[in-house]
Amino acid sequence: MKERSGGRLNSNNSNNNNANDSNKPVYLDSIDERIINILKEDSRRSYVDIAKVVGLSESAVRRRIKHLLDSGIIKRFTVELGLSNRTSAITLISVKPSVDTAKVSERLKALRGVEVVYEITGQYDIAAIISAPSIGEINKCIDDVRRIDGVDDTNTVIILRIVT
Repeated sequence: MKERSGGRLNSNNSNNNNANDSNKPVYLDSIDERIINILKEDSRRSYVDIAKVVGLSESAVRRRIKHLLDSGIIKRFTVELGLSNRTSAITLISVKPSVDTAKVSERLKALRGVEVVYEITGQYDIAAIISAPSIGEINKCIDDVRRIDGVDDTNTVIILRIVT
């Protein structure tokens, strides 16, 4: 878990494989935050374009992004497909009390079509975002979810549209 405190980000992730000490605080300044926001909007932006926006040289931006990657602040760059090519669903999952929720979450992450897994509070233990080219493939993924040892109940809703 990472927590923000007064301009620094503390990484408590003990699985960090970087050469950096995972408990060493990483300091972010306003330029780092601007770079992160630019990349969140469009991770394909070039170093040159980012440099123009933040007022640094291309090499300075390149070093800052490398530092953000090396320190674990940025974990990965992803591709988001347009909704016209995909169908998405939210599946709420109850886990049997005798089963470790984290183990079910790990199995869910490995399923084809599962994009994100959240462990949540409330009536259900887990929420999973599923994405596939068709509702038929969503159904297949839901069937796979239900076959995971420890899954007690599911409730799925299809996402009709995203309002931004």
